[in-house]
Amino acid sequence: MTDPLHELGMVAFDFDGTMTVRDSFTAFLKWRAGSLRYAIGCFKLTPQVIVYLFDRNRGKLKAAAVREFLKGARQETLQEEARRFAEKNSGRLMRPDAVETWRRWRTKGAKTIIVTASPDFVVAPFARGLGADGLIGTELAFDADGRCLGVFAGQNCRGPEKVRRLREVYGDDVRLTAAYGDTAGDKEMLAIADEAGYRVFKGKP
Repeated sequence: MTDPLHELGMVAFDFDGTMTVRDSFTAFLKWRAGSLRYAIGCFKLTPQVIVYLFDRNRGKLKAAAVREFLKGARQETLQEEARRFAEKNSGRLMRPDAVETWRRWRTKGAKTIIVTASPDFVVAPFARGLGADGLIGTELAFDADGRCLGVFAGQNCRGPEKVRRLREVYGDDVRLTAAYGDTAGDKEMLAIADEAGYRVFKGKP
């Protein structure tokens, strides 16, 4: 039986820096915490930032930010906050040329998905607003009461992990009609696309 998803084609977009002008997770944390709390939290993360300057491990730094800013928060509260954040900030974050390309692929009948290193709950409201057919992002762990444990539920969704997650969701033989990204963390995803767009979007809100 022919896979209808393959017939129509699937197009994957990285989110931060590709569809947006800046990192959505950092923007969400600052919006949620407020300027003072955010500044204090960033100061407390100074040791992790110093380590990052040497090992360039974004996942470790992001995990430290999750512990500092989100540990103990209820899942439903975070989801509602993410919805309000997207509602208030989408116009200031989204690249118009990226959105136009997204819509053009959808008009052609392609399935459009977002594959991002940002926590999935942050990007989910943006994905819904775009009419995305799928969202793959970094997942956070929650306890039985729905409180954030301050750790990832899996790996940071970056680099090879993006392809592993795509294969987990869409099958080992997944291939993309097109993919778009803006960092080295997207190169593996771009490599499985027939059309690879690297840093092609420059528009600003």
